[in-house]
Amino acid sequence: MTDIKETRIDKFLWSVRIYKTRNLAAEACRKGRIIIKDIQVKPSRMVSENEIIIIKKPPVVFTYRVIIPIENRISAKLVSQFAEDLTPEEEKAKLDVKQSVISGIRDRGTGRPTKKERRLIDKLHDDFTNT
Repeated sequence: MTDIKETRIDKFLWSVRIYKTRNLAAEACRKGRIIIKDIQVKPSRMVSENEIIIIKKPPVVFTYRVIIPIENRISAKLVSQFAEDLTPEEEKAKLDVKQSVISGIRDRGTGRPTKKERRLIDKLHDDFTNT
């Protein structure tokens, strides 16, 4: 009889450093951002080897495969032994675009933006974040 090791999804997401705290991982589960086998999971869902986990962190959808389910937090160097990142490069590129488009830098000596300029800045920011 084989010994199948399982662990809670919130503990696993925290232990492989996808979320900073276990509470954030559990909250993501409750909000429906964690999907396994096309089903939104609760924090108490047990995860086992070779399961594919889809994590929605807007604007990016990450995909991971569980290699070995663990409960204890590990160093960042060891994460690749326990979870494999299957996220396509197109998804990862969305993070770079969001960080580089709106920087909020103004030319030196131009002072504070006028009310009209502020509205334009807000409109540009809203248009970008809503796409």
